[in-house]
This record gives sequence, structure tokens and C-alpha cells, in this order.
Amino acid sequence: MNPALLDRSGIPRAGRVVVKIGSSSLTGSDGRLDLDRVRWLAAVIAGRRAAGQEVVLVSSGAIAAGIAPLGLPMRPNDLATAQATASVGQGILVARYTEAFAQHGRRVGQVLLTAEDLIRRQHYRNAQRALERLLALGVVPVVNENDTVATDEIRFGDNDRLAALVAHLVRADVLVLLTDVDGLYDGPPSRPGARRIAEVHGPEDLAGIEVTGRGTTIGTGGMVTKLEAASIATSAGVPVVLTAAANADRALAGEPVGTWFAATGRRKSTRRLWLAHAARTAGRLVLDDGAIHAITHGKRSLLAAGVVGVEGDFEPGDPVELATTGGVVVARGIVGHSAAEVAQMQGRTTAQLREEDGAPHPRPVVHRDDLVIVRRY
Repeated sequence: MNPALLDRSGIPRAGRVVVKIGSSSLTGSDGRLDLDRVRWLAAVIAGRRAAGQEVVLVSSGAIAAGIAPLGLPMRPNDLATAQATASVGQGILVARYTEAFAQHGRRVGQVLLTAEDLIRRQHYRNAQRALERLLALGVVPVVNENDTVATDEIRFGDNDRLAALVAHLVRADVLVLLTDVDGLYDGPPSRPGARRIAEVHGPEDLAGIEVTGRGTTIGTGGMVTKLEAASIATSAGVPVVLTAAANADRALAGEPVGTWFAATGRRKSTRRLWLAHAARTAGRLVLDDGAIHAITHGKRSLLAAGVVGVEGDFEPGDPVELATTGGVVVARGIVGHSAAEVAQMQGRTTAQLREEDGAPHPRPVVHRDDLVIVRRY
């Protein structure tokens, strides 16, 4: 079916769904993994799989699952302890999912990803092939951030953004974000008179919405990360449902629970979405006004003549930011030269480079096919 569902009533007929659940929805008040919640979620997803729907589960909970076995009083704050806790907890988490899904005759496959798997193009393709094959074999992939070796991601500590990228990676028809509140509210849900927003059709519907930046003490994602994930997915043509974990069955049945985020954009190429949202840049190129206009309005490649500054230490094939002299990042791209090479080339016209280097067609610094605009300027 069309990946851009017109409304939530089409969810039961969707061919492929990504479901994301956070740590706070899988654990009790003591921080331990709640097996009843795991079993209930497995039953819901197994039911959808039996109905012919492919489901990818993006699950947090590795660090939370390791807290009690290690005798820790709370989620660790330092990186090394967090990595060790995730190492212990990840095995426990996937074992519980394996047991829970086995009760319904379903197998699960663990897929651990790091930012590197979404930054490096070959890694990205490998992850895509692995997930596609698991689904073809009837397996329910259980995806999680590889917190044992992750660095930057373990500090942010949420899988919302990862879930949005996975939804695009597997060409899902819809993304369901399960959390500990029953939808997006126009203010703190505990505030008297706070109203749940049933549908969001664009950024204008979020004007004036007051959200918090942090989640619970067990999980670290807050409503801000949910909205960021919804923005990534919907801009790439994947609608989103945000609701409480207890509403998972109703959400997947297409009932009007939580908040529905309608798709706002078309399905992007995997490479461009990766550049826009997943790439951790290795440096920055500062451009003059002419170059800024050429790449943002003229859809041109970036040539050396428009570069006025080079920041960072990058190699050909690395993602870099393209910014104005005032520091405003307007685009990201895959650079065709090293930082040292660009520094030598900057400010020179194609004719000058041809004369100096003898190359008939000097490569652009960033080709237009390897460039994505993130802000109009």
C-alpha cells in the first residue's frame, strides 16, 4: 500500500510497521524489567504478525535491564558504567523478548546499531539488507542502540530518532512511538485543563505547544525527542502515531488513540535522509554569499571558488556542514576532497584549478547529488 497513509484507519492494512518502546514503558517503579509488560507487547506484535503485517520493534531497555542485576541504585551517569550496564542488560532484554515471542510461535532477531551504521554508507546498506532478510524469514527484528560501544548516542540515551531512521530504512508504512503518556498535549499533561492533541498535520499545528526536554529517571528521552522523531519520519513520508504503551493494540488497530502525525513530505532517497538526519559531520566549509545562493536556490554543486573557510579534519567521502560566514548551517554534503586539499583549492575558479593542476574537469568540492539542504537562506 501507499507508505503515506492518509489517516490512521489504514494502519491495520499497512504492510510494514515500526514500533518503538521506551525504557519507562518496560520497567516497573523499581527500575526492573517488567516481564508482564514485555509479554503483553510481544502478544500484541505477534497478533499483527499473524495477520500478515511485518513489524520491526525498536526497543530501549538494555541499561534499565542491567541496573538490578548489577546492584546499582539508579541509572549510571558515567559512560564506562553505562556501557557495562548495557552489556549485561542487553542479553537479559533479548532473552526476555525471545521467551515472550516464542509463546506465540515467533522468533526474534537482535539488531544492534550505532551512529556509525547510519553515517557510513556501506554500513547503512548492510543494516538495510539484514533487516530486509529477517523480515522475509518471518522474524521480528528487535533493534536497539548498541549502548555497549556507543559514545555520543549513549549520552543522549533515547531511541526515538533511531526509530524514525529505521522506519525510513525499512520503508515502513507507519511508525508507532510508545511512551508513558497517551499522546501529545498542549502543555504538561499533569496541568489542569491540558488538552490532548489528536492530530498534527504540519509544524503550524505545534505552535505554542509547551513540551519538556527530559523523560523519566529510567529512560532519558522526553517529548522533545518524540517530536524530533515525528518530524524526521513525517518529512520523509512516514506518518507517526504517538501514544501510551498500554494503547499499543488499539493504535495498531487504527483506533483514535494518542496523536496522529500526518506525513508532510515525500519519500526521500535513503542517501538524502541519511545526510540530513543521521550523519555526524566531520567538519565544516564556510561559503560566500554567491555559493550559498548557488547551492540553496540554484541546485548547483559546490565549487572551490565559493569556499572561504575550512574547519575540521576530514577525508574524501566524509559528511561535512556547509555554512554561511555568519555560522548558519544551510546544507550537508559528502565532500570530494580532504580538508588539506580544500584549503589549498578554496577561492580558486575551475579555470584556475584546471590551469594549475592540469585536470580537464576538476571535481567539485561537493557534488549536487551528494548534497542536501537543511535550511533555506
